[in-house]
Amino acid sequence: LAFDVHTHTGLALFPGHGSDAEVLLRRARVAMRDAMQAGRDYAVFAPALDQEASRRLALMGELRYAIERHQLALQLQPKLHLASAAICGAEALVRWKHPLLGQVPTFEFITLAEQAGMITPVTHWVLEATFRQRYAWHMAGIELPLSVNLSAHDLRDPTLLDKLKGLVETWGAKPGWIQLELTESALMVDASAAVETLHSLKRLGFQLAIDDFGAGYSSLGYLHRLPVDAIKIDQSFVIPLVQSEDCATIVSSAAQMAHKLGFEVVAEGVESQDALRRVTELGCDIAQGHFVSHPMAADQFGAWRAASPWSSPASLAH
Repeated sequence: LAFDVHTHTGLALFPGHGSDAEVLLRRARVAMRDAMQAGRDYAVFAPALDQEASRRLALMGELRYAIERHQLALQLQPKLHLASAAICGAEALVRWKHPLLGQVPTFEFITLAEQAGMITPVTHWVLEATFRQRYAWHMAGIELPLSVNLSAHDLRDPTLLDKLKGLVETWGAKPGWIQLELTESALMVDASAAVETLHSLKRLGFQLAIDDFGAGYSSLGYLHRLPVDAIKIDQSFVIPLVQSEDCATIVSSAAQMAHKLGFEVVAEGVESQDALRRVTELGCDIAQGHFVSHPMAADQFGAWRAASPWSSPASLAH
């Protein structure tokens, strides 16, 4: 057997970085984590790393309290159905406004939650908030799907299916109320197990989408086996496509392939009128991005939709 072993090394130097073994070892570990996160073979300790490590450690401890003390908030980013030019749903996004630090970048605290083993409580909070919001929409007569992201860790969580089943029963959720988005790379961590989990989610009545399509490491051999309803083309291809014919070709090819497999196609990162026109020409079905709308507080969605240029009722049978 052949093994490919890769190492990351952290360096701390005596006496500049510490005068005893305990301090040196701790700072070497800080440097090692920096090397791992940056994808480098090694890193040398610097005081700024220690300050950042202390900040991250403090945030890890405060994240649990943020969940308990309702510091997390749900924001929604609308999706536009291109053929009808009407809003056809929204993506639920979690935000954390720290009482002292202000808005914590989402990528940062989600990464922290994964490192601290707290991603499951965060996911459960987001799922509960999304179901609650979707029920509020139902009571207000807004019958559009809400989508929420699941990570690779969530797919491996043995409590996920029971949690979702309980939420469906609690809120009386109808099929099509909630769409679950799973990143391409998350599905490929254990593709066989992922296919089984997706079939279980499908049986519970969820719509499924592959997020960040094209940016991960998916196998086309698995794509036709996935019981998904849509793919979301990664914004790294959508943002430059007005100027880049190569990106336009990728988006067009992905859309054609997806349609032949029976999937809808969502273009992420639509930032301008020209981009909206191009993704329509290239065969995408739905657009999401700042040109359609920036994310907004969940309680603002109804008023925004009524006043937006895309306020006419959308057909969900697209």
